Amino acid sequence: MALLDDRIDAVLFVSAPESTLVQMLLQTPGVNLLDFPQAEAYARRFPFLSPVTLPRGIVAIDRDIPARNHPLVATTTSLVVRDGTHPALVQLMIQAADRIHGGPGWCRRSGEFPLRREADLPVATEANRFYDDGAPFLQRYLPWWLANLLDRMWLALVAIVAVLVPLSRIVPPLYEYRVRARVFKWHAQQRAIEDEVASQPAAGARAALLARLDDLDARVARVTVPLSYADELYALRHNIAMVRGRLG
Repeated sequence: MALLDDRIDAVLFVSAPESTLVQMLLQTPGVNLLDFPQAEAYARRFPFLSPVTLPRGIVAIDRDIPARNHPLVATTTSLVVRDGTHPALVQLMIQAADRIHGGPGWCRRSGEFPLRREADLPVATEANRFYDDGAPFLQRYLPWWLANLLDRMWLALVAIVAVLVPLSRIVPPLYEYRVRARVFKWHAQQRAIEDEVASQPAAGARAALLARLDDLDARVARVTVPLSYADELYALRHNIAMVRGRLG
């Protein structure tokens, strides 16, 4: 109000051009922008400044406001986070900045901002990844929580795969041995009884051997194995029946 009442000569705003106050002043008769003919020199002397040009007619094309290009300077706005900020949040913020500021504006072209540039603080790793590769590949096709989880776990997944590959060669033979051992341990008893039958035992001993065979057959009947190993079990029961026949 002091500017409009001629009580002051100039006023400085650090604001977006879309601001209501800026829009009003740009279209107020008698109020003009202050040019910075040395904008490039200012920007090279002070890294936090950038030279920009307000194009002719950008405020109102039909009324040709402003009536010519205006060289201006712009300050640098930095999005800063603490060292302990979760990388996923950094990724979300840089994506939000890209959605909000990535389009064209009065003083920028499409895709010009957000911009990676030298500053007093280092650029976050996640921000560098976004500038180099864009949004993570998985986030384009998966929900954010799942894509972020998989992106964070890829090192763990590599380690798991590195462990599983050797195990894939060890586990199948070990599993086969464990299953066949359920049957093989009874083969020894069946073979021992068979050896005694071959020695032509007396009648009393034959009855005892037959009782041992019946007990062995009953125990084997309770053994369970996967179908792919059933032939081992059937072969054992067949051998028991064969020894019983020889005793008869």
